[in-house]
Amino acid sequence: MSTYILMKILESAPKRYDKGIRFLTLGQLDKAYHRLTSHIQNGQQVLDIGCGTGALTIRAARKGARVKGIDINSGMLEIARKRLAEANLSQYVELCEMGVAELESEPSASYDAVMSGLCFSELSENELNYTLKEVKRILKSGGTLLIADEVKPGNLLKRFINFLLRFPLVIITYLISQSTTHALVNLPEKVKKAGFQIESIRLNSLGNFIEIVAQNPKDETK
Repeated sequence: MSTYILMKILESAPKRYDKGIRFLTLGQLDKAYHRLTSHIQNGQQVLDIGCGTGALTIRAARKGARVKGIDINSGMLEIARKRLAEANLSQYVELCEMGVAELESEPSASYDAVMSGLCFSELSENELNYTLKEVKRILKSGGTLLIADEVKPGNLLKRFINFLLRFPLVIITYLISQSTTHALVNLPEKVKKAGFQIESIRLNSLGNFIEIVAQNPKDETK
Protein backbone atom coordinates (compact mmCIF):
# COMPACT_ATOMS: atom_id res chain seq x y z
CA MET A 1 0.00 0.00 0.00
CA SER A 2 1.32 3.47 -0.91
CA THR A 3 2.12 5.25 2.34
CA TYR A 4 2.53 8.58 0.59
CA ILE A 5 -0.85 8.49 -1.16
CA LEU A 6 -2.64 7.53 2.02
CA MET A 7 -0.75 10.27 3.82
CA LYS A 8 -1.97 12.76 1.22
CA ILE A 9 -5.56 11.73 1.94
CA LEU A 10 -5.02 12.15 5.67
CA GLU A 11 -3.58 15.64 5.14
CA SER A 12 -7.12 16.78 4.32
CA ALA A 13 -7.97 16.06 7.97
CA PRO A 14 -4.85 16.99 10.00
CA LYS A 15 -6.35 16.01 13.36
CA ARG A 16 -6.54 12.38 12.21
CA TYR A 17 -3.12 12.38 10.60
CA ASP A 18 -0.91 10.95 13.35
CA LYS A 19 -3.18 8.03 14.26
CA GLY A 20 -3.88 7.30 10.62
CA ILE A 21 -0.28 7.28 9.44
CA ARG A 22 0.76 4.96 12.27
CA PHE A 23 -2.04 2.55 11.38
CA LEU A 24 -1.43 2.68 7.64
CA THR A 25 2.31 2.06 7.93
CA LEU A 26 1.95 -0.55 10.70
CA GLY A 27 4.51 1.40 12.67
CA GLN A 28 7.17 1.15 9.95
CA LEU A 29 7.41 4.91 9.45
CA ASP A 30 8.11 5.41 13.14
CA LYS A 31 10.98 2.95 12.90
CA ALA A 32 12.36 4.68 9.81
CA TYR A 33 12.22 8.07 11.51
CA HIS A 34 13.89 6.65 14.59
CA ARG A 35 16.76 5.35 12.45
CA LEU A 36 17.15 8.64 10.62
CA THR A 37 17.19 10.80 13.74
CA SER A 38 19.79 8.52 15.33
CA HIS A 39 22.21 10.57 13.21
CA ILE A 40 21.19 13.82 14.93
CA GLN A 41 23.41 15.06 17.74
CA ASN A 42 22.98 17.38 20.70
CA GLY A 43 23.44 21.05 19.85
CA GLN A 44 23.11 20.68 16.07
CA GLN A 45 21.19 23.09 13.86
CA VAL A 46 18.64 21.04 11.90
CA LEU A 47 16.13 21.82 9.13
CA ASP A 48 13.07 19.60 8.64
CA ILE A 49 11.61 20.07 5.14
CA GLY A 50 7.90 19.24 4.98
CA CYS A 51 7.75 18.74 8.74
CA GLY A 52 3.99 18.04 8.82
CA THR A 53 2.81 17.37 12.37
CA GLY A 54 6.40 17.24 13.60
CA ALA A 55 7.25 13.54 13.69
CA LEU A 56 10.89 14.07 12.71
CA THR A 57 11.10 17.52 14.29
CA ILE A 58 10.15 16.28 17.74
CA ARG A 59 12.59 13.38 17.58
CA ALA A 60 15.44 15.71 16.63
CA ALA A 61 14.53 18.21 19.37
CA ARG A 62 14.52 15.41 21.94
CA LYS A 63 18.11 14.69 20.91
CA GLY A 64 19.02 18.25 21.88
CA ALA A 65 19.05 19.76 18.40
CA ARG A 66 17.77 23.22 17.46
CA VAL A 67 15.23 22.57 14.71
CA LYS A 68 13.52 24.68 12.08
CA GLY A 69 10.50 22.89 10.62
CA ILE A 70 8.91 24.14 7.41
CA ASP A 71 5.65 23.11 5.73
CA ILE A 72 3.04 24.71 3.49
CA ASN A 73 0.12 23.12 5.37
CA SER A 74 -0.93 25.46 8.20
CA GLY A 75 -3.20 22.83 9.75
CA MET A 76 -0.34 20.37 10.08
CA LEU A 77 1.91 23.07 11.58
CA GLU A 78 -0.73 23.89 14.19
CA ILE A 79 -0.77 20.25 15.31
CA ALA A 80 3.04 20.25 15.39
CA ARG A 81 2.98 23.31 17.68
CA LYS A 82 0.58 21.59 20.08
CA ARG A 83 2.67 18.42 20.11
CA LEU A 84 5.83 20.40 20.80
CA ALA A 85 4.14 22.26 23.65
CA GLU A 86 2.91 19.00 25.17
CA ALA A 87 6.46 17.62 24.98
CA ASN A 88 7.94 20.83 26.46
CA LEU A 89 10.12 21.23 23.37
CA SER A 90 8.77 24.45 21.87
CA GLN A 91 11.83 26.44 22.91
CA TYR A 92 14.03 24.24 20.71
CA VAL A 93 11.95 24.51 17.54
CA GLU A 94 10.96 27.20 15.05
CA LEU A 95 8.01 26.31 12.81
CA CYS A 96 7.47 28.26 9.58
CA GLU A 97 4.77 28.12 6.93
CA MET A 98 6.96 28.07 3.84
CA GLY A 99 7.79 25.90 0.85
CA VAL A 100 10.98 24.71 -0.80
CA ALA A 101 10.96 27.69 -3.20
CA GLU A 102 11.83 29.86 -0.19
CA LEU A 103 14.93 27.89 0.76
CA GLU A 104 16.97 30.53 -1.05
CA SER A 105 16.35 32.78 1.96
CA GLU A 106 18.29 30.41 4.23
CA PRO A 107 21.95 31.37 4.87
CA SER A 108 24.64 29.20 3.29
CA ALA A 109 26.35 26.57 5.48
CA SER A 110 23.90 27.20 8.34
CA TYR A 111 22.69 23.67 9.15
CA ASP A 112 24.40 20.56 10.49
CA ALA A 113 21.62 18.33 9.16
CA VAL A 114 18.62 18.55 6.84
CA MET A 115 15.77 16.01 7.14
CA SER A 116 12.79 15.22 4.92
CA GLY A 117 10.13 12.59 5.49
CA LEU A 118 7.54 11.88 2.78
CA CYS A 119 7.98 15.31 1.24
CA PHE A 120 10.30 14.98 -1.76
CA SER A 121 7.73 12.79 -3.52
CA GLU A 122 5.36 15.77 -3.49
CA LEU A 123 7.77 17.81 -5.62
CA SER A 124 8.08 18.05 -9.37
CA GLU A 125 11.35 17.00 -11.00
CA ASN A 126 12.52 20.61 -11.23
CA GLU A 127 11.49 21.35 -7.64
CA LEU A 128 13.34 18.28 -6.37
CA ASN A 129 16.54 19.19 -8.21
CA TYR A 130 16.28 22.76 -6.96
CA THR A 131 15.68 21.58 -3.40
CA LEU A 132 18.68 19.25 -3.41
CA LYS A 133 20.85 22.06 -4.77
CA GLU A 134 19.67 24.44 -2.05
CA VAL A 135 20.05 21.80 0.66
CA LYS A 136 23.68 21.29 -0.36
CA ARG A 137 24.23 25.05 -0.15
CA ILE A 138 22.70 25.50 3.29
CA LEU A 139 24.35 22.41 4.79
CA LYS A 140 27.67 22.89 6.50
CA SER A 141 30.74 21.10 5.17
CA GLY A 142 30.35 17.50 6.36
CA GLY A 143 26.65 18.07 7.12
CA THR A 144 24.09 15.28 6.88
CA LEU A 145 21.07 14.81 4.59
CA LEU A 146 18.41 12.40 5.87
CA ILE A 147 15.56 11.25 3.60
CA ALA A 148 12.64 8.84 4.02
CA ASP A 149 10.27 8.65 1.07
CA GLU A 150 8.32 6.63 -1.45
CA VAL A 151 10.15 5.37 -4.55
CA LYS A 152 9.44 3.22 -7.59
CA PRO A 153 10.69 -0.36 -7.13
CA GLY A 154 13.54 -1.31 -9.45
CA ASN A 155 12.34 -4.90 -9.88
CA LEU A 156 9.68 -5.20 -12.63
CA LEU A 157 7.50 -7.63 -10.67
CA LYS A 158 7.60 -5.46 -7.57
CA ARG A 159 6.91 -2.41 -9.72
CA PHE A 160 3.79 -4.13 -11.13
CA ILE A 161 2.56 -5.11 -7.67
CA ASN A 162 3.19 -1.56 -6.48
CA PHE A 163 1.22 -0.20 -9.43
CA LEU A 164 -1.77 -2.39 -8.60
CA LEU A 165 -1.67 -1.17 -5.01
CA ARG A 166 -1.20 2.48 -5.95
CA PHE A 167 -3.76 2.92 -8.72
CA PRO A 168 -7.00 2.99 -6.68
CA LEU A 169 -5.29 5.17 -4.08
CA VAL A 170 -4.24 7.68 -6.74
CA ILE A 171 -7.90 8.04 -7.75
CA ILE A 172 -9.03 8.45 -4.14
CA THR A 173 -6.31 11.02 -3.50
CA TYR A 174 -7.33 13.09 -6.50
CA LEU A 175 -11.00 13.01 -5.56
CA ILE A 176 -10.26 14.16 -2.03
CA SER A 177 -7.37 16.59 -2.48
CA GLN A 178 -7.49 17.44 -6.23
CA SER A 179 -3.79 16.70 -6.39
CA THR A 180 -1.74 13.93 -7.89
CA THR A 181 1.09 11.88 -6.46
CA HIS A 182 4.21 10.20 -7.78
CA ALA A 183 6.81 7.84 -6.41
CA LEU A 184 10.39 9.00 -6.87
CA VAL A 185 12.58 7.45 -9.56
CA ASN A 186 16.36 7.11 -9.21
CA LEU A 187 16.43 9.16 -6.01
CA PRO A 188 19.92 7.99 -4.95
CA GLU A 189 21.27 9.03 -8.36
CA LYS A 190 19.66 12.46 -8.01
CA VAL A 191 21.19 12.87 -4.55
CA LYS A 192 24.62 11.94 -5.91
CA LYS A 193 24.22 14.27 -8.90
CA ALA A 194 23.52 17.12 -6.49
CA GLY A 195 26.97 16.55 -5.03
CA PHE A 196 26.26 14.44 -1.95
CA GLN A 197 28.12 11.34 -0.83
CA ILE A 198 25.68 8.59 0.10
CA GLU A 199 26.51 6.87 3.37
CA SER A 200 23.70 4.32 3.42
CA ILE A 201 20.53 3.25 1.60
CA ARG A 202 17.78 1.13 3.10
CA LEU A 203 14.80 -0.21 1.13
CA ASN A 204 11.74 -2.07 2.42
CA SER A 205 10.86 -5.55 1.13
CA LEU A 206 8.68 -4.25 -1.71
CA GLY A 207 11.29 -1.72 -2.70
CA ASN A 208 8.83 1.18 -2.64
CA PHE A 209 10.10 3.01 0.46
CA ILE A 210 13.65 4.27 0.89
CA GLU A 211 15.80 5.69 3.66
CA ILE A 212 18.91 7.61 2.59
CA VAL A 213 21.72 8.97 4.71
CA ALA A 214 24.06 11.23 2.75
CA GLN A 215 26.82 13.71 3.52
CA ASN A 216 27.75 17.08 2.13
CA PRO A 217 31.45 16.42 1.35
CA LYS A 218 33.90 18.12 3.69
CA ASP A 219 35.77 21.07 2.30
CA GLU A 220 39.36 19.92 2.66
CA THR A 221 40.67 23.41 1.81
CA LYS A 222 39.42 24.82 5.11
